[in-house]
Amino acid sequence: QVQLVESGGGLVQPGGSLRLSCAASGFIFSIYAMDWYRQAPGKRRELVATITNGGITNYADSVKGRFTISRDNAKNTVYLQMNSLKPEDTAVYYCTKGNYWGQGTQVTVSS
Repeated sequence: QVQLVESGGGLVQPGGSLRLSCAASGFIFSIYAMDWYRQAPGKRRELVATITNGGITNYADSVKGRFTISRDNAKNTVYLQMNSLKPEDTAVYYCTKGNYWGQGTQVTVSS
């Protein structure tokens, strides 16, 4: 069955960086687009970044120039490099493939 396991979240100061990872299994990873979503308390779920099977990327305006999505098909893993973090980036971050979601990893940006 499809499994998506996120890791790499934590507490970071404003301006800091984190790299999230999502280990995928149960499907042919290399042929699917992958997404990162986030959801903060009381806010709507937001699509943060997408990477196609061919490596084409797309970002929410709120993270453009600060976040980078990438994938390693040999490791069945998708990454989200987050730089210049802001308090408003605080949320639970989810890796998704279609209707399948991971358990999420908490990112907290605070001084």
